[in-house]
Amino acid sequence: MKLLIVSGISGAGKSETIKILEDAGYFVVDNLPVTLINKFLELSMKNSSYDKIAVVIDVRGRKYFDNIETMLEKIRINDVSYKLLFLDASDEIIISRFKETRRKHPLGDNETIAEDISKEREYLSFLKEKADIIIDTTEISSKELREKILIKIDEKDALVDMAVVISSFGYKYGMIKDADVVFDVRFLPNPFYVDNLKKKTGLDKKVESYVMMWPNTKRFVEKFENLISFVLPLYVKEGKKQLHIAFGCTGGKHRSVTLAEHLSDFLKKDGYRVYTKHRDIEKRQDEQQ
Repeated sequence: MKLLIVSGISGAGKSETIKILEDAGYFVVDNLPVTLINKFLELSMKNSSYDKIAVVIDVRGRKYFDNIETMLEKIRINDVSYKLLFLDASDEIIISRFKETRRKHPLGDNETIAEDISKEREYLSFLKEKADIIIDTTEISSKELREKILIKIDEKDALVDMAVVISSFGYKYGMIKDADVVFDVRFLPNPFYVDNLKKKTGLDKKVESYVMMWPNTKRFVEKFENLISFVLPLYVKEGKKQLHIAFGCTGGKHRSVTLAEHLSDFLKKDGYRVYTKHRDIEKRQDEQQ
């Protein structure tokens, strides 16, 4: 089991870090009382479905802080390997972030934010001293934070782990609402008007051969393959976790299915994680397309 303990100053980026870790496959527990952490870990080790766990502790659980050192010692005795990640930022930036969000500091009563931050630093000084990784978020973007965290915790593979969803659909049944890129392929010759192809789908080799035989199809395929090959690495570099590409024809059974399958095969050969869906392929085959 891989264990990461996350702490840090309020406003330094723990909420963003939780999202990053969840995207990287971690089961994240936020604000678990320190006294329950070892019990939680015992249960997690018995459940093999959790191989990567992150536990977030901060001043919200300050009444249990006297137990932090004991908790860490018990983890060590139980021979559980862990890393402690601590997030920090300058007081000026943290104050600015609290003012922007208009949220109350966890220690805020009648004191100023600056006084709350000072008190918080005292509470968390022990954890910062023990930290394996310290990241200062004062001048870094969300993308840079993601890269720093994933590299520091040896999750480099998550930097390029983008899923590509490729769908086919029929315009007569409505657009796919969550698609990022849509290709309208209704300009291609339609197998629906060929008697022996009408009731087949784009998954059939005869339909595929018919759709792909035309010069305009071949030119279109060449151009969209070049486009997708160019943009996908750029999406990966920007940290996009999923790209949804959709092909639409009139009924969603012939042309769009053939081209969705073709692009899926093309991208799988390049090593992308591809999921293919044909939304309207089971609709009535005798409908006019």
